[in-house]
This record gives sequence, structure tokens and C-alpha cells, in this order.
Amino acid sequence: MYPQTHVYFAETLIGRQSDQVSLGSVLPDLLVGVVFNHLEAHSKGAEIYNFLKKNRALPDFGLAVLTHGFIPKGLDYYGDEKYLEFEKGYSFEKARPLINKTIEACNIPPEMGWWKAHNIIEMGVELRVGSTGGYSERLKSAFTNRALVSEVNEMLYTLWPDRDIRFAGRVEKFTGLVEVEKPSVESLAQKYRVQMLIKHQTEIDTKKTAHLIYQAAETVTSDITQFFQNVTASVQKNIEDLISEPTGG
Repeated sequence: MYPQTHVYFAETLIGRQSDQVSLGSVLPDLLVGVVFNHLEAHSKGAEIYNFLKKNRALPDFGLAVLTHGFIPKGLDYYGDEKYLEFEKGYSFEKARPLINKTIEACNIPPEMGWWKAHNIIEMGVELRVGSTGGYSERLKSAFTNRALVSEVNEMLYTLWPDRDIRFAGRVEKFTGLVEVEKPSVESLAQKYRVQMLIKHQTEIDTKKTAHLIYQAAETVTSDITQFFQNVTASVQKNIEDLISEPTGG
């Protein structure tokens, strides 16, 4: 899912707002790139939480990280990998009808169609979530909290001294790739254009992509609330199970 959706989900599960919650909720995506691949970055939640708990540091940040990725199973697990009885996660399953249009709008080969169509669904969710609350302001507050960013940078360096993370720079780069203002179909499509140029050297049709994002938002209307309710309960249990393990202390 996209960042404002992650902030919403973490706040819902943890029950409070803070810069720690906002920044922790998007940390796995901030780690993707030179340091870790996508799977690795989304599998570090338990390791980060246990490290922070041992050192009695950044408690809400550590909890928020747990809401995001694959270990433990967080929002992106159920959005990408597996949801209920379906073959894949929610975003992939909802994306099936948009595959061909996504291939055309994004100027990509057919084998990339389902993957990129699931991004379109995620942007549809982001559009719905981002229009309902102050998640943009919370993200910007966290990203510009220099003391917190510095503390997280120090924590990451202590945890992985062999990794050159340069966290403040990664935060700055990330804000250029995703929409941190209140999202519109046009702004989400423009940011996706930047992502596709950088990742795949592909020029998308932003007007067609914006229309697809609007369609995606309509597509998820009927069941996104139920998805969030189901996944909140599942992730809450996953986190409780992790915290109750001896290694969690």
C-alpha cells in the first residue's frame, strides 16, 4: 500500500497519532533500494522491534513498523501476498480487471501488467484514505522531524553497522517519489510517472493512468472497509503473538 494508507492503518491499530507512528508505518518502503530489496525490507519488522524493545527506545515507532510488512504479517502481506482464500493479496485480486488497461496506459510488457495494475489499486485506496483525514500532514510532520529522523538513523546504523543507510537522504528521496500532499488522481499519476521513469525508464500516459486510479478507487468502494477490518484483526493478533514470544523481550 501507499504511505498515507500505512499511516491510517498504523494509527487505527495502535490507537494514537505521533511522528513515531507515522514514520514507523512507512519504514519498510524507505529501506527499499540500495540497502535491501523489497522482500528483505519488508521482513525486518520483528528484528527492528526486538532491537528497540531491548534498548527501550522508540516504542511507538517499533510498533508501527510491525503493522507494515511480511514478518510479522502486516498490511502489505495481506495486500500483496495472500488474503482470505484468494490466490494473492487484496490489491492483486482487485487489479485483475485493470491489467490490460494498465499495460496500455503504462507502456509496459504484458508480464508486468498484473504487478503494475496492483499499484493502480493501491493508489485508488490511497486516494480514498488520503481524502478522509490529515494523513498528509502527519507524514510531513514525521519526515521533517529532524530529531526523530536522526534517532532512527542512529538506531539503524547500530542495528546494521555494515549497511550505509543514510536515512535522512532516503527520507528526502522518498518524498520525491510519493504523494505527501492530499492526493488527487492527477497528483498520484504524476508521482507514478516519476517512479516508472526511474525504475523502468518508461514514460506512462498520465491522463490514462489518472483515469485508471479513479476507476480503482471506485472498484474498492464496496469492500475496502471490510478488508481493513479483517486485516486489522489479523495484524493485531500477529503482533500480539510476536510480542508474547520470549525473543520479543
